[in-house]
Amino acid sequence: MEKIEEQFANLNIVKRSSETKAPAYLLSIDTSKAVQGEKENFVAVLCSNGSIRIYDKERLNILREFSGYPGLLNGVKFANSCDSVYSSCTDGTVKCWDARLASEKPVQLFKGYPSNSFISFDINCNDHVICAGTEKVDDDALLVFWDARINSQDLSTTKDPLGAYSETHSDDVTQVCFHPNNPNMVVSGSTDGLVNVFDISVDNEEDALVTTCNSVSSVSCIGWSGKDYKQIYCMTHDEGFCWWDLNHLDTDEPITCLNIQDVREVVNLKEGILDYLIGGLYHEKMDKLFLVGGTNTGIIHLMSCTISGLIHVTSLRGGHAATVRSFSWNMQDDSLLTGGEDAQLLLWKPGAIGKTFTKKDSMKIASSVSQRVRVHSNDSYKRRKKQ
Repeated sequence: MEKIEEQFANLNIVKRSSETKAPAYLLSIDTSKAVQGEKENFVAVLCSNGSIRIYDKERLNILREFSGYPGLLNGVKFANSCDSVYSSCTDGTVKCWDARLASEKPVQLFKGYPSNSFISFDINCNDHVICAGTEKVDDDALLVFWDARINSQDLSTTKDPLGAYSETHSDDVTQVCFHPNNPNMVVSGSTDGLVNVFDISVDNEEDALVTTCNSVSSVSCIGWSGKDYKQIYCMTHDEGFCWWDLNHLDTDEPITCLNIQDVREVVNLKEGILDYLIGGLYHEKMDKLFLVGGTNTGIIHLMSCTISGLIHVTSLRGGHAATVRSFSWNMQDDSLLTGGEDAQLLLWKPGAIGKTFTKKDSMKIASSVSQRVRVHSNDSYKRRKKQ
């Protein structure tokens, strides 16, 4: 544990993103995977204006920007084998761009069914299948699937769905996350409080459902953890945390490792407070799950997950001046990227000599934008719970 404490505590800011003409909250971050022979590493950032910015990782300067206009983009993810970057869109599509090209048009368009508005998605580890989650329309909240492979016989840039799951969620599907190593396993989370695990190699939805876990709140974040990624975890919009072990599905052991209704009330920080959770970070080398949270003044807290509770590891200060919305951890060089409401993208590295920067003020964004920054509230869930 000391090793990890040391590693995280040694993180220093080595780069801060350049100023932009149109500042925006930085909501989600992903980094391109190291492609053999490619020197350049890209960072894709989802912004609160509904666009994606592509940065150069080492210099953190903006190379290009992609828009979902007239729809808003949700989520951002690089393919595992190339520099294609994907995002779901409220216009009922999942769009794919080539991060190396300055073209405003997607190189591939995955069309949903009529009335679909996509708010979450993921692509599996072999880049063969895309799955996207919809907002609830009438009584339908869908998981829609496409074949992401490029067929040399069919050079069409638009693809129709392979099919959809419609029975397992009853409200907005806020999160979709494929297993890091198994291309057939996917977990989904919703404002209905349910976290569902599927094996998509099975023919029908009912049989494909491996298990359902109930977070008893609106799901804001999900992920895989544990040895061979046999565990799943989720965070909720009211700062709850659940952690389940799928190894115990066929045993008499309970699958719940930890269930905390409000992390803010139980975590014991060495100093300061916790205002919100940002996400989870599974450290493969150490076989440890960490939670990342923060304060409204921009301090970042790292907490270790244990069966007996959460342990505060360290806090990163002096970087952001406002709420931190997103992060991306690089297991290869142990670097950390963070983005927030101060419109800043920061690169942290362990053992590096920290650079002195003037902290940026929190941005004042027009109400129409700030209303959709946190797209899903848990109001609808709370209303149902009281009924």
